[in-house]
Amino acid sequence: MDIVVIGHTFNSFYYLQLLNRRYIIYKDMGSVKTPLPVLLFSGIIAQSDYKDQALEVLEKAFGTIIEETPYVKFNHTDYYEKEMGKNLFRKWVAFSKLINPEEISSIKHTTNKLEMEYAVGGNRVFNLDPGYVSLQNMVLVTTKSYSHRIYLKDGIYGEVTLIYRKKDGFMPLQWTYPDYRDKITLDFFNRARRLLKELLKKEKAND
Repeated sequence: MDIVVIGHTFNSFYYLQLLNRRYIIYKDMGSVKTPLPVLLFSGIIAQSDYKDQALEVLEKAFGTIIEETPYVKFNHTDYYEKEMGKNLFRKWVAFSKLINPEEISSIKHTTNKLEMEYAVGGNRVFNLDPGYVSLQNMVLVTTKSYSHRIYLKDGIYGEVTLIYRKKDGFMPLQWTYPDYRDKITLDFFNRARRLLKELLKKEKAND
């Protein structure tokens, strides 16, 4: 028996009519929605003498810091030693102003420019790694393509580095960097997510 399928939109569902027999099949239809704002953060790797400067530069560019970790010794890799030396420290900070996720590519370009603006002798004295926290995940951005990264725009790629589970909080993935697996880091991002929820509630109450 030939089947004739007629597609209709009916109250956000598809209506299907089959020849000789009539069935109504309802299927959820996805609709385009504006994403919720997200919480901007930045990782910092800095030489000892430039730890304070890195914070000042970030606050000037992105506003008030509302959550942070202490500086800790960075010893997960020697990747940065040739350019920045051996006495390096690691820190994460989150900012009070929520952003649209689409802004993260331009923010990465801004941090790249800041790194070079404050470089000494052509070498960076701090490394800035921006990203954002959403209610579902934590996303880092990079100029480097790889199998688990997706292209955003303007030469910037996005990577879901941590995912959120209700019972466990933020969890690392197969490709998550070692320093993003540390307890101090996971605790920071869980606190950042709680702050995001509070800020979203305030925004909703003010609408």
